[in-house]
Amino acid sequence: MTLREKLSKGQFVFTAEIGPPKGVDVTRTLNEVRAMGNHIDAINVTDLQGGLMKMSSLALSHLLVDEGREPIFQLTASARNRLAIQSELLSAYALGIRNVLLLGGDPPSVGDHKDAKPVYDLDTMGMFQAVKALKSGTDLAGHSLEGAPDLFVAGAANPGAKDLEVECQKIEKKVEHGCEFFQTQAVYEAASFETFRRMTKNVRAPFLVGIILVKSAKMARYMNEHIPGIHVPDEIIQEVDDARDKEKKAVEIAVRLIRELKPMAEGVHLMPIGWGHLLPEVIEQAKQEAKV
Repeated sequence: MTLREKLSKGQFVFTAEIGPPKGVDVTRTLNEVRAMGNHIDAINVTDLQGGLMKMSSLALSHLLVDEGREPIFQLTASARNRLAIQSELLSAYALGIRNVLLLGGDPPSVGDHKDAKPVYDLDTMGMFQAVKALKSGTDLAGHSLEGAPDLFVAGAANPGAKDLEVECQKIEKKVEHGCEFFQTQAVYEAASFETFRRMTKNVRAPFLVGIILVKSAKMARYMNEHIPGIHVPDEIIQEVDDARDKEKKAVEIAVRLIRELKPMAEGVHLMPIGWGHLLPEVIEQAKQEAKV
């Protein structure tokens, strides 16, 4: 079954995330994918994450299709105008890619080509409108297509947003514009996610709750300071800092979070940050403990 079919049948799903290489050697990246085993229902491929120039999400997503995997093609607006956005969406579908996550993207000023000009011809809502138009058989200018892409469309959600009311309004608007499921920013506190889900109870779309594997206390502090919407509690930071075996502790924390968050989500989006080999253990333990 595809990711779309699994979610439509109410099956609890696991997605993961990888980043393309800065270059053409995909050996390390594909080895990480293979290390994930058959435990992942779909794999996100990041797109110019952090404003860094890397191989395109489209190319690596296609390689995942060749590997027999189901990719979630991430597409950002920061470096593309509406022509390029629509072109890549059509190209993705023609290459066997069926899932897309639409994002605004990081500005070039935070990346490694600081003189690059940002585009943002379309905002995120404009991207959803573009996909909606393409799925109906026309482009944004109203011209007919020779075949329409039946993409399964995702949006991002931030349960830790400073203004949750505004965030929920954005989520509702994304659904109105064709968003079919959500993947969230990383969550480390069940209580805050419960509040978020209570506020989004009328949203008719599945939510896959995000979890970033915590590799070190330094990493956790960095996320708290630099990534909007993420809050790793002090007790988790201390727990990681005290652990002799960081990988074992990362698995333990992830499994515990899945157990706590599962009743409020339709799936989990795991971001291993290079530790993809740990995901089979995380998922196997979660299935035993949380009865996923």
